[in-house]
Amino acid sequence: MTTAFDPIDLSGLKLANRLVMAPMTRNRAFGPGNSPTGSTVRYYTQRSTAGLIVTEGTQPSVVGQGYMNTPGLHSEQQVAAWRKVTDSVHAAGGTIFAQLMHSGRIGHPDLLPDGLVPVGPSAIAAEGQAFTPEGLKDFVTPRPLTSGEIRQTIADFAAAARNAIEAGFDGIELHGANGYLIHQFLAPGTNHRTDEWGGGVENRIRFAVETVRAVAAEIGASRTAIRLSPEVPFNGMAAAHPDPEPTYRALLAELEPAGLAYLHLIEHDRAFTATVRELFSGPLVLNVKSTGHTPPEEIKVVEEGVADLVSFGGLFIANPDLPARLKAGGPFTTPDPAVYYGGDDTGYIDYPTLQA
Repeated sequence: MTTAFDPIDLSGLKLANRLVMAPMTRNRAFGPGNSPTGSTVRYYTQRSTAGLIVTEGTQPSVVGQGYMNTPGLHSEQQVAAWRKVTDSVHAAGGTIFAQLMHSGRIGHPDLLPDGLVPVGPSAIAAEGQAFTPEGLKDFVTPRPLTSGEIRQTIADFAAAARNAIEAGFDGIELHGANGYLIHQFLAPGTNHRTDEWGGGVENRIRFAVETVRAVAAEIGASRTAIRLSPEVPFNGMAAAHPDPEPTYRALLAELEPAGLAYLHLIEHDRAFTATVRELFSGPLVLNVKSTGHTPPEEIKVVEEGVADLVSFGGLFIANPDLPARLKAGGPFTTPDPAVYYGGDDTGYIDYPTLQA
């Protein structure tokens, strides 16, 4: 029987176990030009016993930033700073992917330089607020991308992927989930376009498919992954996409032959997880829907063949040595929101580690 503690060959990468540190926005890119600092090095190195680390969402371009103090991978300065992170994680025996995230309509002009405003498939504002240097402000109506700008955005993703490999990452994960730009193109409620990038399912999946292909052409499909959340309502996506299954069936049909490193699914419904498993034969990383299960119960999705790997978010913040704790059956430190969303370096503390 395969367990979450068994090694796995992930498209040529030898992972020590099947436990994945999920990407989590930390808002702590305090270095010059939104670059990581020494605290970021420490944070990821502390968690290098994960089979795979996926970094916080990292913008592929200046206009892709939707939150304060989030890092990028679009400048030489950022590449050099991330290299210190990857070198340290690798020295500790870890494997690390960068998550590339363009926030699209989720953001605010106060977070962007030079008069830029958030962009999206269509001029449809999200409900909710962005945290800005002046406090919470309503999301604005995004400026619709032109067809040429869409092509440039795809190129930006490919360039950022190339920068990630230059920075020493083992691969990249495209953030196609949680209501950010790729997800916005997929959903009919956020994509009202009538050109080749919108309308029917075939056109709405085009941006995701072409971004995957462009990145895979740049760094190789075996170093390219994508995260999806077909039924998760975050950032207003429940109303924007009330019947997502036909769209995602079409998307998975295009992704299936690509030979991707993995698909990272944020679970909402186990039945749909089974559908994804049926349609995508590559490695599946599952972020298990929270139903009150304890962590040792959640890792059983690997034993049961529901997924090949399982990812954890907040538990990895509170428990840097989470694989050892899972293997021992606990104890687990409860995630502290004050640390999770602290907004400064106070979260990078030496957490107690499980003694052998």
